[in-house]
Amino acid sequence: MTPETAFQYANLLVLPQWIMMIVAPRWRVTQMLAQLLPIPMILGTMYVYYLFVAPTSSTGSGPSSLGPSSPGLDFRAFSTLQGVMSLMGSGRKEAALAGWIHYLAFDLVAGSYILRDGQSRTIHHGWLIPCMLLCFMLGPSGLLLYGLIRLFLKNQQSTKF
Repeated sequence: MTPETAFQYANLLVLPQWIMMIVAPRWRVTQMLAQLLPIPMILGTMYVYYLFVAPTSSTGSGPSSLGPSSPGLDFRAFSTLQGVMSLMGSGRKEAALAGWIHYLAFDLVAGSYILRDGQSRTIHHGWLIPCMLLCFMLGPSGLLLYGLIRLFLKNQQSTKF
């Protein structure tokens, strides 16, 4: 599968769960997806494949590339902003795809947490929708909004996170 095709599949894979969490939050299928997290697990498999296994489509440049047949990854690059920028700008489609899949997976985990925790605290679903929409589009900002809403709404309990 090409990185372009995998990108499309990964994007399509998360949409049904986001839609169900917003429009059918108490449906048993939605609850199962939010509890067991099978979609982030599938994305995790794709992530590992495109980061460590898939042959690269371009050689890239710098220490993060080991050539056209090996994805390679320089873990030292994570210790500096310049290093992270070099990973993102390496020219490797697989690295960019893995980064995108990472965002999709963790945003969906955060959205699932918002739904589960909000329901366990009996927070009205109307308060959760903007949090999940923000989480879908801007990840951490949706989680931040949910945290702020929890601060100002009654029914405080210990978090299940």
